[in-house]
Amino acid sequence: MSTTASDPVLEIDRLSVRFPVKHGLFGLGRREVHAVEDFSLTIRRGETIGIVGESGCGKSTLARTIMGLNTPAAGSLRFRPQDRSLGPEGLDLAKASSADWKKVRRKVQIVFQDPFSSLSPKQKVGSIVAEPLIVQGPSFCRDPQARAVDLLERVGLSRRDFDRYPHEFSGGQRQRIMIARAIALDPEVLIADEAVSALDVSIRLQIITLLDELKEVLGLTLIFISHDLGVVRVVSDRIAIMYLGRLAEVGANREVFAAPRHPYTRMLLASTPIPDPDRRPAEAPAFGELPSPIDPPPGCVFHPRCGLADATCRQIVPPPVEVAPGHRARCHHTGAAV
Repeated sequence: MSTTASDPVLEIDRLSVRFPVKHGLFGLGRREVHAVEDFSLTIRRGETIGIVGESGCGKSTLARTIMGLNTPAAGSLRFRPQDRSLGPEGLDLAKASSADWKKVRRKVQIVFQDPFSSLSPKQKVGSIVAEPLIVQGPSFCRDPQARAVDLLERVGLSRRDFDRYPHEFSGGQRQRIMIARAIALDPEVLIADEAVSALDVSIRLQIITLLDELKEVLGLTLIFISHDLGVVRVVSDRIAIMYLGRLAEVGANREVFAAPRHPYTRMLLASTPIPDPDRRPAEAPAFGELPSPIDPPPGCVFHPRCGLADATCRQIVPPPVEVAPGHRARCHHTGAAV
């Protein structure tokens, strides 16, 4: 895959998402989970960007916030549709009204992780896929049922599947149904949130190939969220590494894998099985568990697990450093992390 140099479709600027939690005696205290913190990323039209990190790092919270399912505490999410229907500057989704979201919903869709719980067991597959078309009304689609059949066939199912129920399908087939529903409204941006993690290895490649084909045919921008670097390496043009709600590193696929500049990226790469030991990157010393997002460490949030940490790391939040064109890392030791 080659990176598409194009205009931005989504500009995330210093986004923070926090959730209140109770603590203390009788739960009377109030604290916040820093799920996403000071996160900035520009997503280009037509690219596939992989967002990677451990469980609990904020990947799914970011996806749900882009979809309007979470309310940001700070920052902006500027969406710029290709038809400029939201104005020349697009729309800040963090401040969008209900009326604004009606215009946006069709253009940004998501495929969730679990195909077993994301489909209503009481609805037939044809009804599930046709439902968003019916909601949009006849001005968008005059024959939702015929369109639903076309969509099922496009994702590798058949006309015979129209009147079957979700429990009659395998996990991979259910994920194909989810994808058919997600592309029904001709979106510009498709978010795949751990869309293959619940599937057998043999099925994962089929779904990844399907998503890649749909991206090319439909002109989609694909945001692929995963904890599996091996999968992201196959599918992505660029890779963004998240740690404890922050963006640790972002760059072109080849650059991040060949020359990781953040010690957390190196830790992830070192933990990924590689058949050829000569290709294994050198491992930066790291230890311990992911800190609590309720009480994140001061300075660089990775410093408690990093063998390169010094007094500066423990006190000062590192700014993003451009180590190469389009390749940024938030680390005080980007040179040492090569």
